Amino acid sequence: MKCSLRRLLGSALVLATLLLSGCATSYVLDNSVQSFSSLTALPAQPTYRFERLPSQQAPDQAVLESMADPALHKAGLRRDDANPRYSVQVSARIQPMLSPWADPWDAWGWGGFGGHHRRFGYGFGFGSRLSMEPSWYHREVAVIIRELAANHVVFESRATHDGPWSSNASIFPPMFEAVMHGFPNPPAGPRVVNITVAPAP
Repeated sequence: MKCSLRRLLGSALVLATLLLSGCATSYVLDNSVQSFSSLTALPAQPTYRFERLPSQQAPDQAVLESMADPALHKAGLRRDDANPRYSVQVSARIQPMLSPWADPWDAWGWGGFGGHHRRFGYGFGFGSRLSMEPSWYHREVAVIIRELAANHVVFESRATHDGPWSSNASIFPPMFEAVMHGFPNPPAGPRVVNITVAPAP
């Protein structure tokens, strides 16, 4: 009973947060960030082109680069594929995970198969039991900047965020902004970077 009550209270809290954020003009995305840089200042012509690994040739990579472009521009870099000073490699990944509000004992009930049951939103599980646990996602984005003339990395930064937001198009751009926060001289060590995100129209 206590576990079920905790699950319901946690789910209600998350759902209330989602509903309130939908009515608000913006919400804050908290990102865990760590950056490394050997740059002291931007050069007069801070131009760049995107660089792709052999595993990054899918069409989705171009979409990801378009999500990173505004953050790179805001940081002072300028894209110039014909005459770049730097190359920029961007990557991202998303992993569905169990909500922190989930009842760990519920995996053994009607709604799952052993301890490996994962929920993704609302719906009826096995046995027609209604799951009230929201989806949860772990995301990570990374930016690596290489000086082409010297062929060495001058900047590396990663950001992670855990939350209920399902839209990559809404979440990845502000995460890239967090990754570039403080460029070219970001603070040393892990830090939290909060980015205010406007809701989709």
